[in-house]
Formats: sequence, C-alpha cells, structure tokens
Amino acid sequence: MATKNWESVIGLEIHAQLATKSKMFSSDSTAFAAGDNENVSPVSLGLPGALPVVNKQAVELSIKMGLALNCEIREVSRFARKNYFYPDLPKGYQISQYDEPLCEEGFVEFYVDGEKKKIRIERAHMEEDAGKSTHHGGHSLINLNRAGVPLLEIVSGPDLRTPQEAAEYARTVRQILRYLDVCDGNLEEGSMRCDCNVSIREVGAPKFGTKVELKNINSFRFVEKALEYEIQRQIDCKESGEEIFQETRLYDSTKNKTFSMRSKEEAHDYRYFVDPDLLAVRVNEAWVSKVRESLPELPLARAERFQSEYELPQYDALILTQEKALADYFEQAVKKSSQPKATSNWVMTELLRMLNEEKKEISDSPISSDHLAELVLMIEKKEISGKMAKQVFQEMWKTSKSPKDLVKALGLSQITDESEIEKIVDKVLAANEKAVEDYRSGKTKLYGFFVGQAMKESKGQASPETLNKILKARLDS
Repeated sequence: MATKNWESVIGLEIHAQLATKSKMFSSDSTAFAAGDNENVSPVSLGLPGALPVVNKQAVELSIKMGLALNCEIREVSRFARKNYFYPDLPKGYQISQYDEPLCEEGFVEFYVDGEKKKIRIERAHMEEDAGKSTHHGGHSLINLNRAGVPLLEIVSGPDLRTPQEAAEYARTVRQILRYLDVCDGNLEEGSMRCDCNVSIREVGAPKFGTKVELKNINSFRFVEKALEYEIQRQIDCKESGEEIFQETRLYDSTKNKTFSMRSKEEAHDYRYFVDPDLLAVRVNEAWVSKVRESLPELPLARAERFQSEYELPQYDALILTQEKALADYFEQAVKKSSQPKATSNWVMTELLRMLNEEKKEISDSPISSDHLAELVLMIEKKEISGKMAKQVFQEMWKTSKSPKDLVKALGLSQITDESEIEKIVDKVLAANEKAVEDYRSGKTKLYGFFVGQAMKESKGQASPETLNKILKARLDS
C-alpha cells in the first residue's frame, strides 16, 4: 500500500450476541438452529400493544464485559428508540442505548509484533438485533428469529492505525468475550459481527478525514484485507483529486474489494428518543461488585503471569492463553509435570496440531492433561526418548490410554543401563571394522552412521545420551 504520506484512522464497532436463552425484551428463544420465524411472539414482531421487558441476565453479562474492558458502569442508563425503516425491523425502530449507555470510557490492551497497544473503548451499550433478510432475484424473505436477540455493541476510539492492529484488536475482544462466557464469538453464525470505520489523513494532520463504514465483516482475516483495500482506495481517491464520501460500504471477499451500499446516516437521522415503554436501568455498587468478583483472570493478565511464573517466552504465553480451556489444560499439566517449557512445547506443537487437523476443541482432546504431564515426566526421567514419545503420543491420541501403559504394551522402555549399551556399541563396531578405520583416519562424518547402526541394533530403545557418550569414547580411544 502506498501509505508513505498518508495515515489511516480506524475504529471498530463489534456487535456481540449475549449468551442468554431468551431475547432482550421477551421470553422468545435465542436458539440459532430454529426453523424460520419459529422464535417469535407479539414482542418480536412489534405488534401493537406488545410491551418489552428487560432481560436481567443480558444486563449482568453486559456489566461483566464492561468491567473486563475497564469501563465505568453507569448507575443509571436508558434505552432509546433508534428510528429507521427496514423490513427486518418490524417496529420501525430498534431499541438501543444512545447518550446514556451502560458502559463507557474503558480500554483494552493487546500485543502486535511484540509491542503492547492500548485502545480506548468509548462505550459498550445494550441493544436488540434486527431480523435477517435474504434476497432471491425479484423477491426477499424475512426471518425474524434474530429480531430482539440481545447484543452488546462495543465501540472503540479511533485509535487503531493499521489493518493488522484492527484485526488483532477484534481477536482480543472476542477472546475476552469467550473467557467470560458472555458470547460464543461464532463469526460464521453471526453471533459476533464487526463494522469498521476508516478514514485517511496526511501524516501529521490534526483533523480526521471523511469516515467510511465497512459493514458486517465476518472474519479477522477479512477485517485486515477489507481495510487494506479500503485504505488504498481512499489514498487513490485523494491522490487523483476525487472526493471521498461519507458512506457505508460492503466488502466482497471473493473480489477482495469494497463497494458502496448507501450514504452513511448521522445520529440525528435516527431521531433518537428515550423509549417510553422502558424504565431506566439502575445498577447499584453491590451488583457491580458481585459481578466483578465473578470475573476470571483475563487473557492478557494470564499470559503475562505465564511469562513471569513459568518463565515462558511471550509467544508461548500468548498462544497458550488464546482460549481459557487451553490455558486451564496447560496449567493442569504443569502442576503434574513441573516442566513448563517442555509441557508448552508438547501442547503447542503436537497437541494443537492434532486438534487443528481433526477440527476438535481442547475439551474434546482424547489426551488428558494428566496423561500429557506423565509423558513429559517420562522423557525428563529418560524412561523414553523424544522419538519414542512421539510414537507414544500418537497411540495416546488414538486410545486415550496412559503413556506408561502404552510404553509397556509397545515394549518401548528406554535402555539406560551402560553395560547393556556398551555391548550394543561393541557389536556394531566389530561388524564395521573398515568404517571404524576410516573414522579414525579422519572421516568423522561417519559418526552418524555408527549412531544409526547402534540405534537400529537397540531397536530404537538405547538412551541417546548414554549411547553417544559410550560410542564417542570407543571410537576416539
């Protein structure tokens, strides 16, 4: 991207579906897999006389996320009507929060290329979702199952400067949502959606440029690619003298380009006013304190603790804390193995590789944390070699059996007795006298050949460390 003279200014609006069983203002189910228009009632349909009632759990989950984002929690917040017409919004307005949101003035921290970033959270407010339209040639179909589903809209400050930062910010917010069980973060099902506001300005300019909104991007990779395209498009407009319009654009991932959807509305276009059917939401300090006490250790704090307590590299710590269940698994294994780095290596290479290949979650792993710790300890105690351990690991994955049982069943216990290894080495050297002469005359590259022959003779069970010590002594004598 030709950005030498230009700087991008990016802010994200993340819509997270709250993990409640019923909707924001009614008892209708929020189940994703229901039949078309199955989860509806007079409230969801916006029928005359139907009155909304606030879902208390949705408020509590919103407070929880607000605290995790370091936000101030308003003692009094209010719902407003955001007026606009669209077929999937049967009331003709969306119930949201406007000038008195539940959570505001927070921040979130994360790392990009080893550098810690701190991005402001302007607000996190509750609202209801709209239904879903699907278009088929000359007609459209409306499914109102999603209408009224509780959302938390998390609005960042315009503090992001690169597409990479924006994507990592979105990943971090999703990570926190999942740690707290506030939202499952499923982008494919639309339970987390991301809108990007982006403008450009000349480097050093005090004012922001004209803002363009990119709507409903459903993967972090596409957040990055859509922003890269849009930033370059805006730079090209500026450098060719074209005007940039304030508008909403959609991203086409197959063509990797954005295209205009509609002109961007201003807040006054929505004619916000306090919803007369809903009382103010009042949150006292006792409620906030109770929610704060329920917060788990958050991912960044946990990653930094892994670095200090277990002396792990930052890369390992950030990978291991991506998901709460994965971090829990690692810590359970370390308690048994007392080998943090070795345990980290096995989790990050072999275990995550197998989980990814078979599209499993850590909770579905056939290898328990205790069994992985047992395997690490067997290597540490030199009961098996690293090569044997990989074979045992594969059998553990297939059978869920303990490594000790598998080593016994497969006859893989490591030979550590020096006298037994001496016999193996002497046999190999006696069978390869010419190679021994060549080695002693200077062809030291033959050493690998002797190691291979000795390991073959021991059926791979000789301790590599002991074997090397004895073999070197014999050859150099």
